[in-house]
Amino acid sequence: QVQLVESGGGLVQAGGSLRLSCAASGIIFSAKYMAWYRQAPGKQRELVAGISYGGTTNYAVSVKGRFTISRDNARNMVYLQMNSLKPEDTAVYLCNVYTSTSNWGQGTQVTVSS
Repeated sequence: QVQLVESGGGLVQAGGSLRLSCAASGIIFSAKYMAWYRQAPGKQRELVAGISYGGTTNYAVSVKGRFTISRDNARNMVYLQMNSLKPEDTAVYLCNVYTSTSNWGQGTQVTVSS
């Protein structure tokens, strides 16, 4: 079955950086669009960034220019480099892939202090 495992979250001061990782298994990784979402307390889950199998990327307006999504098809990994972090980036960040259904990891907490 599909398994997604996120890592790399933590507590960082505003202006700092973090790099999130997502290890995927149970899928033909190289053929899949991969995405990062986030969910803050009391807010809806939102798409942060996505990357196609060919490397085409898309970003939420709120993170464009600060975050970079990338993938390593040989290692079945997808990454999210987050720079210039703001307190409003605080959320649980989740890795997602759609097969016949939407699949989610357990998430990794990112907390940005002001």
